[in-house]
Order: sequence, then C-alpha cells, then structure tokens
Amino acid sequence: MGLLLSTWLCERPADSAPSSPSAFHPLAVPTSSRLALTLSASPVSPGDRRSHWSSLHRSHHFLLSPCKQEVIRTPAELSSDGVRAEIGVESGLHVWEVVWSPKHRGSHAVVGISRQDCPLQASGYNVLVGGDSQSWGWELKTNQLWHDGQTLGCHPRKRKRSHSEAAEGFRPQSSISPNTKVAETPLLIPERVLLVLDADAGTLGFVVDGSFLGVAFRDLPRGVALFPAVSSVRGGASIRLRYMNGTSCDPPALMALCGLSICQILGQQRQNEMDKLPLPPSLQRYLHPCLQF
Repeated sequence: MGLLLSTWLCERPADSAPSSPSAFHPLAVPTSSRLALTLSASPVSPGDRRSHWSSLHRSHHFLLSPCKQEVIRTPAELSSDGVRAEIGVESGLHVWEVVWSPKHRGSHAVVGISRQDCPLQASGYNVLVGGDSQSWGWELKTNQLWHDGQTLGCHPRKRKRSHSEAAEGFRPQSSISPNTKVAETPLLIPERVLLVLDADAGTLGFVVDGSFLGVAFRDLPRGVALFPAVSSVRGGASIRLRYMNGTSCDPPALMALCGLSICQILGQQRQNEMDKLPLPPSLQRYLHPCLQF
C-alpha cells in the first residue's frame, strides 16, 4: 500500500494551476512539525474563552462587543489605546488570529503579546504594545518590531540569495541570518494575521498569507502568563480575535506526522481527489481535516 500511495502522490498533473502570488511566500520560513500540525488542525470552537478580549484590561476608548471577540476604538485625540485577551497562556504552542482591516489601522497599529501589567493607555500617539518591558509588538504599517520602547528592526527580513539558491528554489532556514537586510519599503500586511506563541521555547512569530515569517521575538519570559494584545490610535478601528488551536510540548504522534506529510504533498489544489487515494475509507476520513485549514 505504501508503494501505491507514493506512486500516486508523485504523479502530479502537469497543468496544475499555480498558487496565487504573495509577497510573503518568498520570505516564508519552514515550520517545525509541531507548528505545522497545529496550523493544519481544525480550529477550536469560535466561542472558546481564549478568543475573548478582556472586559477589564482595556483602554476605556475601546468598546467591547457582546461576544467579546471584537473591540472598536472610539475617536479620541492624542491617545494611544490598547487591549489584551481575557486569558493568557504559560506553556504550550498557541495560535491566535487577529483580523484588522488595513483601512482601519492608521499609524501605530500594533499586534503582539503582553504580560499581565502592560500599560493599555497613554497620552499622545505612540507604540503602546512593545512600548515597555512588559510587551512585544509588531507595528503593521512600518513592519517594525518593538520591545521596551525600542525598535528592533523590520520583520520579515528580505534575504539576499545567491544565483545557485535562486535556481534551486532555496527557502531560508531561519529568519535571522548574516545574509539578511531590512526591506527597503514596508510590506502591506493583509487583514488576517496569525500570532504564533511558543511559551515553552519563549518565542513569538507571525503567519501572513499562509506563510510563517520566522521567529520575530526570542527569550520571552517563561512560566508567566502571556496574552495576545493590540494597540491603536485610529478612531473606528475594529479588531477581532480568535483562538485557533494549541498543543503541549509533547512530541507529535507518528500517525499525525504521516498524515501531515501526505496532506502537504497532496496540497490544496488536489484536496477534492482525496477519495482517489489508495487508502481505506477510515484513513481517508482521518486525512480530510488536514486540508480544511
């Protein structure tokens, strides 16, 4: 059966349609198997409390929707305002979705994480999440990373590629390399951004257009609660939060890794051909959720 499956998967149609172009795909960093499984898993229920913005830990300029999954910043002059999630995490790998229209961002639009006591309101127009030692933020308009009131450079970084790497379709193994340079112009960050927090490793990264952009922050505090957080200075900004999935630090199951490999080779363009796989129906049903993310 394994030989039949390998043969079938390798028979790719020559006229398969190319995936839609994205400025982020060439900057993608290969994910660990643990993260790949988490991203491919079916999202948890939208009503999960980890999808809620906090009703207490927010600026009074942020209005909270009845479902607690959306906040709207009211117009206010010379004010920087933030909000964090209701529930934080101390361990495990976790993924949240933040939906924030580029039309409603303005300047100083930041997504990231914070500790319990991150300031959530300040006078003037400033980067609030990342503006102190208690938070780490990615400013979406300029692509700058912020922590402790300091900018740490652009994210993602554009990598200089040799001619041989370009010919072989080389993908960088790390977002930080001696052969990197800051992008000359900021990239337009689309509406949907995924926050990837590995509380066990102490890292934070982002997924944009289906591309993991590598580790943005390292050496985050461990064993303390960390919360998704945003800050804004634009009146009318609407920001939604959803907890997608998470996993513990335990090694992935072998069956899950095998299923992931098959689904990655099969790809989104061939997901309707699942019933053609030379596999028993029970295994086909097991693989099907991998293609729904």
